[in-house]
Amino acid sequence: MKLIYVASPYAGDVEKNVDYAKQACRTVMESGNAFFAPHLLYPAILDDMVPEERQLGIEMGLTMLSRCEELWAFGPRISAGMQAEMEEADRLGIPVRRMEISEDMLQTESPDMTML
Repeated sequence: MKLIYVASPYAGDVEKNVDYAKQACRTVMESGNAFFAPHLLYPAILDDMVPEERQLGIEMGLTMLSRCEELWAFGPRISAGMQAEMEEADRLGIPVRRMEISEDMLQTESPDMTML
């Protein structure tokens, strides 16, 4: 079982993006791997509107990235935060995979996934 770092958009429509991130984590889990999704963990504890706390969450996430075996970037677009995570993964030699969850999968929670 690999530990997969889940990257997906967070800002903007936070409620929709959190639901999407949860499905991304389920996709990782259903593929037989463990997941780490900092954007689901740290905003529950830290205030994303306080710059110091937001930065702390980013730093802790990147610290955990170094312990993951792969980064899976989910979504049709790459946010600035995701781009930074992907660049750090590249710097660390951690494989990066682009992933997408179909709209049907979001509605039915099917384990089907497609590679971009």
